[in-house]
Amino acid sequence: FSFFARNVDGKAKQVRVALVEPGPERKIIADTTLTVDSKAWKRHACTLTAATSCPNASLLFLPLTTGVMDVDAFSLMPQDTYKGHGMRRDLAEALEALHPKFMRFPGGCVVHGGGDGFWNTYRWKTTVGPKHQRRQLKNTWGYHQSMGLGYYEYFQLCEDMNMQPVPILPCGVSCQGTNGGWSMKNQAQDVVPMSEMDEWVQDALDLIEWANGDATTKWGRVRAEAGHPKPFNLKYLGIGNEEKITPEFAERFKYMYEKITKLHPEIVIVGTAGPGSHAGNPDYDNGWKIAEEIGLPILDEHYYEQYTYFETSRQYDSYPRDRKTKVYLGEYASKDKKLRDALAEALYLIHVERNADVVCMTSYAPLFARKNATNWNPDLIYFDNERPFLTCSYYVQQMFGQSSADYFYGDCVQFEGEKTNMQEQSVVLNTKTRKLYVKICNASGETRKANIDLRRFKGMKSAATLTTLSGQPDQENNYEAQPVKPVVEKVKVKGRMAVELKPYSFIMYTINL
Repeated sequence: FSFFARNVDGKAKQVRVALVEPGPERKIIADTTLTVDSKAWKRHACTLTAATSCPNASLLFLPLTTGVMDVDAFSLMPQDTYKGHGMRRDLAEALEALHPKFMRFPGGCVVHGGGDGFWNTYRWKTTVGPKHQRRQLKNTWGYHQSMGLGYYEYFQLCEDMNMQPVPILPCGVSCQGTNGGWSMKNQAQDVVPMSEMDEWVQDALDLIEWANGDATTKWGRVRAEAGHPKPFNLKYLGIGNEEKITPEFAERFKYMYEKITKLHPEIVIVGTAGPGSHAGNPDYDNGWKIAEEIGLPILDEHYYEQYTYFETSRQYDSYPRDRKTKVYLGEYASKDKKLRDALAEALYLIHVERNADVVCMTSYAPLFARKNATNWNPDLIYFDNERPFLTCSYYVQQMFGQSSADYFYGDCVQFEGEKTNMQEQSVVLNTKTRKLYVKICNASGETRKANIDLRRFKGMKSAATLTTLSGQPDQENNYEAQPVKPVVEKVKVKGRMAVELKPYSFIMYTINL
């Protein structure tokens, strides 16, 4: 535990810090006493060792001396965190188990302000210095950000998990839900005057310097002094998040894009296709128009839909193959937490996988949500004070994360009977690890048979593993029960196999070559 204090009236003061159980007795779990005696701001710290377990303890800060003092920057953190960098170990390990290749942050409409106006736009420079000096902020979603988790910690977490950081910066245009919430999404945006846009360009340039510059540069020195002398090697930078693609947005985005790429052609810029990224939506159409006009490397599409959309839509099969701009599916999810939603996402991701020449990156969103404190559903990982709760969709994401590869084979699996969108398959090869992955999803309520032909893969080992995710379509993993989990077993495989696919199942063979 730590806090900052200054003793205003000069008289030394005792304060008691305690962890207590709820209830009328206020049973003490741990406590200690500290002295505040400095007239200047000073950090005070102690270690609290709990005598018993309690899932919902309270932290009490009790002055024991009458008088006046100022207090600020309270912090209570576990001693054992992920790689010693402040992240709750169990949550970080749940993320790590997904085998993520990158992370997009700080997330969604947090990026560009809204709700109350432009004043609460996320500014990365206020999140990388000493934590007690960071500017705290109410965000668009209405909750408080201490910025104890800031850009420094995001980049550090990416490094710890060997993920590429994909930071997103605002581009001088607010969320279209500003000054009235999402119900007023069709009103005019708040925009930065073009005469002031160089400030926002400089924020982007300074972020690149902070992430990649050495200690002789201004912002590289800030990173080094924070405890990370080596560069983070930033490669991707997102500009904008789900803004309506208005003429004002287009002017400011193009201005930033030109200025940044002129000085840093090595940085891959990720743009936005606006909210509801589907063909026929004006924002989507205008976003793609801008991307093709300027030769944007990657465009970020977002959509949240009912499970039936993911079961039936195969939009990337018909995307133009001559586009220079690749798709990043940066936010998507089926709108519930049931197994049928996860299987619909599996069907859709297999379709995305066979279109990897079009779609270069995907990320389910949102990632984490605290139990009883959510304002968006669904989320991938829920948690309380004690443990994470892993959704059905989490395990689908994990299976795809485990089976990352670089070659796709679309003709190795044939379904018997009528082929429908409720069955999808993919065979992919990771040439670095020499592992072959066969993924087959049957999201229907009927048993289906599939014939697998892997004879083209010479030297294939017979020993393999089979991962199966299955259950009833309305099952979901919640706080009381986690009925849906993958089953992993050792199996023998052959060049030709016939497999029976249970209803509502997703299977994956992992085979060594």
